[in-house]
Amino acid sequence: METETARDAELASALRLSVMRLSRRMRQERSSQLTPTQTSALASLERHGPMTLGEIAAHERVQPPSMTRVIAHLAVAGLVERRPHPTDGRQVIAEVTEKGRALLSDDRRRRDEWLTDRLAALPADEIAALTRAAPILDALAGS
Repeated sequence: METETARDAELASALRLSVMRLSRRMRQERSSQLTPTQTSALASLERHGPMTLGEIAAHERVQPPSMTRVIAHLAVAGLVERRPHPTDGRQVIAEVTEKGRALLSDDRRRRDEWLTDRLAALPADEIAALTRAAPILDALAGS
């Protein structure tokens, strides 16, 4: 049993380092000048549709005042449109603009191209292993 625990701890450490390095490298391939927090908030709005700033903050797991600053920056850049909440005058609804969608699409395309180029250099057995690992990594990220 202790051997399994040690093995799991070694695997956890190796995965943590690999995932962090890959994540850092993928961030370097972004085409925009947005921060990771700004990009993530914009992507959440694209994925979930128009939301209040509090709802975005909850999705992003940040405090509402932080999200207010993030959305203000995105609005000034023309990537997000803010409008009054239809029933609560104290709230604002944010929605991604076409410019914001185009920026996200360009970022994804650049990162996909970079990763596709790297995958093309791998042998078939490693591609097969990554194909099997992708849903497992996704499940780990969601837990």
